[in-house]
Amino acid sequence: MVLHLRGTVVLDDEREVGEAWVVGGRITFDRPSATPDAVLEGWVLPGLVDVHCHIGLASDGPVDDGTAEKQALADRDSGVLLVRDAGSPADTGWVHDRDDLPRLIRAGRHLARPKRYLRHYGRELESVDQLPSAVREEAARGDGWVKLVADWIDRDLGADGDLRPLWPADVLADAVAAAHAAGARVTAHTFATESLDALLDAGIDCLEHATGATPDHIDRIAAAGIPVTATLLQIGQFEAIAAQGSRYPLFAARMRALHAHRYALVRDLYEAGVPVLVGTDAGGTIGHGKIADEAAELVRAGIPARDVVAAASWRTRAWLGAEGLGEGASADLVVFGADPREDIGVLGAPRAVVLRGAVV
Repeated sequence: MVLHLRGTVVLDDEREVGEAWVVGGRITFDRPSATPDAVLEGWVLPGLVDVHCHIGLASDGPVDDGTAEKQALADRDSGVLLVRDAGSPADTGWVHDRDDLPRLIRAGRHLARPKRYLRHYGRELESVDQLPSAVREEAARGDGWVKLVADWIDRDLGADGDLRPLWPADVLADAVAAAHAAGARVTAHTFATESLDALLDAGIDCLEHATGATPDHIDRIAAAGIPVTATLLQIGQFEAIAAQGSRYPLFAARMRALHAHRYALVRDLYEAGVPVLVGTDAGGTIGHGKIADEAAELVRAGIPARDVVAAASWRTRAWLGAEGLGEGASADLVVFGADPREDIGVLGAPRAVVLRGAVV
């Protein structure tokens, strides 16, 4: 199939062209001799990226392959053609063999402690000293990423139960070093302020949520160039989580405070120069295919639509080492009827989705 892409083809922040073609499943800017089978006209962007997504996970743990397939298709049909799966208890390596499903970068299983994360989600380590070896194992299982749970509520504290770090600082440093030695990057779930210094000292590569970041932390994160996945759809649930935590008043109060501060935090991160990534946290309690909703939340927080769209597409593709729309690259792209950089709501209505050269 030969496709003619016409209108505004966005390559990156600086480059746009008026047309391109898809030949043999790949992008070319040289007009082919063959007559196109179809013309796709509009604003053409590199396929969207959900950088915090959990294919293979539901609210009560792992799902079967058929359910995981439906999750991946929902993401694909929203225009998400690249997923960084930020931890999954299911083995989703089979997705790599499916040309009709988004490209998937797996992070293995969440690494946590017993009773210190959601049941049936993570790999629970009996001793903190096991973390470096577990990181090496998950690095071997995944696609270049490892996911740590840095903090969670400690219910053993009774009425004083609140968010507490799971790992000593020296163990975290050894674990991140082990991942880097294995050629993998590390990201961490973190809600609490108390976890951030140790994560930053350890050389963490990315932060998920980072709701507890103080102004000093934001300065450190910006100076190190560490991206933060804001997951505002998830943080939007904190008020409801607090309402369920009446047995733990300190925890409930903290979650309410983090909820109230969520937009200001994201705006502060952006204004400090921190790369704010677009991730829905789909799986668990959030449905798949909601990239446009997450993008709209980031705009509501104060990030310009132009930067949100870039983060949802070509910038994060480059950061993950994935192709954009270059000569000879796989034709993974989304076509819109208007420019989503001018109106973020446009992201919710793709005119066409093309994956590996096929209109899906």
